[in-house]
Amino acid sequence: MFKMQPDGDCILKLSVMSKKKTKSFEQMEIVHPHAAGIDVGSRSHFVAIGQSPDQVQEFSCYTSSLHELCRWLRSEGVTDVALESTGNYWQALFVMLQDYELNPILVNGKFTKNVRGRKSDVQDCQWIQKMHALGLLEGSFLPDLFTEKLRQFSRHRQSLLANASDYIKKIQQSLRRTNIRLDVAIRDVTGKSGQDIINAILSGERDPKALAALANYRVKKTKEEIAEALTGDWRDEYIFELKQCYDIYWFLHTQINECDKKIEQLLNEKIDEKEREFGEQRPEYNGNLKKQNKNTPNINIQKLSFQLTGGIDLSAIDGVGPNTILTLLSETGIDLSAFPSAKHFSSWLHLSPNNKISGGKMLSSKTVNGKNRLAQALRQAANAIGVNLKEGALHNFFKRIAFKKGHLHAITATARKLAVIIWNMLTHQTEYQPMLQEDYLKKVRESQLKRVQLKIKQLHIQADELSFAIG
Repeated sequence: MFKMQPDGDCILKLSVMSKKKTKSFEQMEIVHPHAAGIDVGSRSHFVAIGQSPDQVQEFSCYTSSLHELCRWLRSEGVTDVALESTGNYWQALFVMLQDYELNPILVNGKFTKNVRGRKSDVQDCQWIQKMHALGLLEGSFLPDLFTEKLRQFSRHRQSLLANASDYIKKIQQSLRRTNIRLDVAIRDVTGKSGQDIINAILSGERDPKALAALANYRVKKTKEEIAEALTGDWRDEYIFELKQCYDIYWFLHTQINECDKKIEQLLNEKIDEKEREFGEQRPEYNGNLKKQNKNTPNINIQKLSFQLTGGIDLSAIDGVGPNTILTLLSETGIDLSAFPSAKHFSSWLHLSPNNKISGGKMLSSKTVNGKNRLAQALRQAANAIGVNLKEGALHNFFKRIAFKKGHLHAITATARKLAVIIWNMLTHQTEYQPMLQEDYLKKVRESQLKRVQLKIKQLHIQADELSFAIG
């Protein structure tokens, strides 16, 4: 069969087209030319300074190996380092990288997922290095050293409270197994009445009427009902368990009180440091102490936060109490300059809608699930605003959202509003100025009126039709 041979002009055109195809792509700009990526593990860390196999090394988690890691990065001319870690394995390495002036950033694991199906520690650290070199990674929010210390004390205190709560359950179980239903007769078995009755039981008292007589007059149950609840089978093994659980419970509260003293000492030291640095005396706090419960820190956290912030009274916000203030001071500190706006702050707290839009349609606007401790504290404060308060702009806002979308949506929306208020107070150094209830209701009416006017315009409703509807 006859085949046509391409002439010289045709061959020249094909070669030109192939050259154009090879030059049609563009490479991304290198933002950090001397970057390294570290995949932090529990026993060893994989470090990549490039994409070739000889540019990856593994180091153990021991201090000597961490120093060796930092010296190797310095010898290779690395200036920027990105770490990806789970848990708290990154902390010692991060501090050491700071000491060696290697500009480390901590990266959330959600933003470093490799698009390839294969996964290994070597590939992970190389992927982190590539993304950091291209400037595609942003560091997580990390507080200053003072806030980090305060955070450690505060989180340890919360852990002790959780353990103490577990032993309250064990105390109730020990009594319940002997059919002593103190938890039915008294709401709080570790309150004043509960303590008196349990101490009497541990001292050998078994008469139900004598035990019931120890209950405080504020207990709603009658003495006869309490005596009936305290009638049961007194078994030695459960009384022994009750004694040990009760002793451990109070031992934990002793540890909590010591933790409170350390928190108070740390806050006073920071306030004294600011006084020496700026030459300002502590502002006098004349605010009213909010209602406290048995889990509230045994220190005047309202006064200390007022002096630490230079005269900003965070407790003036509705629903914000000592526990919320302590969580704020220990989780983010008073310097919120890392968040450019209140929207950034509320988004970091996962209190803003996570809008997902495709093809011009809103697919989802649910908030992102997270375990941010400050967000949880703000949600608790928001719930207190909706349940405990009876008036105020924030309370009315909560009720309006709850009526439209439900209680849970109202908690999130009110918590976001609290985050915006706190950001503005600390960033702009302004006092809390609550909106009057009359002004808030007027503002709501104006917004509703605008929506009605817009609807009238959309439906082309005539004046005579509107007058007929009103009449």
